[in-house]
Amino acid sequence: MQAMTPHEFDFNLADYYGLMLFVGVVIGFAAVLLTLSQIINPLKTTKVKESPYESGMDPIGDARQKFDVKFYIIAILFLVFDIELLFLYPWAVAAGGDHPAIPGGFGDIVFFEVILFFASLLVAYIYAYRKGVFRWR
Repeated sequence: MQAMTPHEFDFNLADYYGLMLFVGVVIGFAAVLLTLSQIINPLKTTKVKESPYESGMDPIGDARQKFDVKFYIIAILFLVFDIELLFLYPWAVAAGGDHPAIPGGFGDIVFFEVILFFASLLVAYIYAYRKGVFRWR
């Protein structure tokens, strides 16, 4: 297959009229909705609207309370192990079935790379466990 020179590349703007029309309609629709929401909205301010919470309960205490760092660590660990699953699904789909998407010579290499990935996550899990992250005080 030969590389195309700039003179051989045929760019026809007429092929993109539909896309430009769609983008124009979306931008116009968003502009109309934003304008209508500013025109129609009631401008009455009430005590409930001025309240920092609108859940139906009166706020108790200060909103700037200090939280234990434990909550943030658990959230970060959840994200780490959740992202691990996001990397696992494409590999499982590509490696499985009668016709795997991974070429024949790379199947073993990809498998050992995934095992290495799991090993690094296991090291992170053991480190977090030894630091006492999973124990509630």
